[in-house]
Amino acid sequence: MNPFDVLRDSLYFFKRNLGQIVQLCLPLVILEAFLQQLVDNNVGPDGFPGYSVVVGLLVYPLYTAALILFLDARSRGESPRIRDLLAMSATLWPRFALLTALNTLLILIGLSLYFLPGLWLMVTLAFAEYLLVLRGMAPLAAMKESLRLTRGHFLRILVCILCVMAPLWLLKGASYAVYPEPQNPAIALLIDSAHSFLQLFTSVVLFRLFMLIGEVPDKNDRPA
Repeated sequence: MNPFDVLRDSLYFFKRNLGQIVQLCLPLVILEAFLQQLVDNNVGPDGFPGYSVVVGLLVYPLYTAALILFLDARSRGESPRIRDLLAMSATLWPRFALLTALNTLLILIGLSLYFLPGLWLMVTLAFAEYLLVLRGMAPLAAMKESLRLTRGHFLRILVCILCVMAPLWLLKGASYAVYPEPQNPAIALLIDSAHSFLQLFTSVVLFRLFMLIGEVPDKNDRPA
């Protein structure tokens, strides 16, 4: 399946299940944006950036794991309750937070090395979250398996990610151009929450890719 078929199918799923995704993820997305705003206001622009990363590690794993569990359940025709999904994501939080921290650290280091290594890591680690949540892998094992699964699919995954993220980056930049600093706190919260929520579409796209690629046997695993 080419990237545009993946994007089309993902968009159809996202629109069809938007109400449930809003109920599941939006409250936590708003909480994350609010906490980030509190940290930014108290630390200041010259403060240690690690505080913002810590806020992300507290909240991001909860709503992302819940969304992955929801995507998996809906792909099997099930309709799980929101509280059950959140309860399950809470049990996954320690491992997911560790995975997020490792991924973030590696990607940031890669981006600092002339950008391209970070982009490569962003793509090759794209399936680690799904492997941790859906296959119960430990963080390092999930990262290693993601490297294996994405082999030979780099361009397809990269195109899908860029097709989603590039418009969102432009939209966020336009939002800050219309409402420049210093912003009204309510407007800043709205912009950050909307941007983070729309980024969840990336998780839907990558889940679709994960399901497609995960079903194809690796050539190296085939009997001679």
